[in-house]
Amino acid sequence: MWDYGESKQKFLYISEPQNDFIFSIVAEELGFIGCFVIIALFAVLIWRGILTAMRAPDTFGGLLAVGITTLIGVQVIINIAVVTGLMPVTGMSLPFFSYGGTALLILLASMGILLNVSRASKKV
Repeated sequence: MWDYGESKQKFLYISEPQNDFIFSIVAEELGFIGCFVIIALFAVLIWRGILTAMRAPDTFGGLLAVGITTLIGVQVIINIAVVTGLMPVTGMSLPFFSYGGTALLILLASMGILLNVSRASKKV
């Protein structure tokens, strides 16, 4: 039986499970396939951001797209590295997953800007 939401780590085993270590909770509840799907979705997002930057109509749009894509990509890499124990704890949240209204608001606004650059891009 699949017991979604009943992980044991979030009860006094790890600090800040809703912020810094949300990927470990997702890994415990969804397993390898769930982690693979999340990482693959972030990889697609980063790839599409790079394509948007390459097809941007001007230099400013390209640099803006690269900056937003790099921001999201670095946050994902650092958070997953912290959760897996490859880096010391930094306090970096996982984009679109971690608890917090301000970070989510800024990420959604950034994605809106990236979509606007994509809409104005050259169709190849």
